[in-house]
Amino acid sequence: MATPMSASRFLSALRAEGLTVVQVGDWRTHNRNHKGPWGPVHGVMIHHTATRGTAATVRLCRDGHSALPGPLCHGVIAKDGKVHLVGYGRANHAGAGDDDVLRAVIAEQRLPPDNEATTDGNRHFYGFECENLGDGKDPWPKVQLEAIEKAAAAVCRVHGWTHRSVIGHLEWQPGKVDPRGFTMASMRSRIADRLR
Repeated sequence: MATPMSASRFLSALRAEGLTVVQVGDWRTHNRNHKGPWGPVHGVMIHHTATRGTAATVRLCRDGHSALPGPLCHGVIAKDGKVHLVGYGRANHAGAGDDDVLRAVIAEQRLPPDNEATTDGNRHFYGFECENLGDGKDPWPKVQLEAIEKAAAAVCRVHGWTHRSVIGHLEWQPGKVDPRGFTMASMRSRIADRLR
């Protein structure tokens, strides 16, 4: 169980991991906190955006859309590896997911299958949306995969978490497929190596 780090600490942690960070507008105070608490936090969730084009992707993730108001994550990881910070606090990224998965993340154990959506994930996870069509064909550039690894590791490092605190949306909520195009097992292996 952890209290969310401050926005300034989040920014400095990402930079300390070697990331190039773009601050978008009022990201430090742009959140959905009026809809419920943010925290305690237990992990990091990785998504793909199902979009093309960094500017349009960042705008969507910051503002959301009519059915889902923004921010839709904390950071957008672009194809070029830059992390665009669009919000901080509660964000509409995780939705409802499996309480058994949450317990496994907290215990840093192997994840069980996600077969129910009964637990508020927006409260408990940092979220990174990664620019990709998510069709299994759109490539994941090396620099982008490295940025995902670094961003997740940065958060884990601050909180003293291991790689097992990083999950994909598809491991949290039944029916989700993101991120598609790489496996979370391979990404967790990379994060584990970075945290050694």
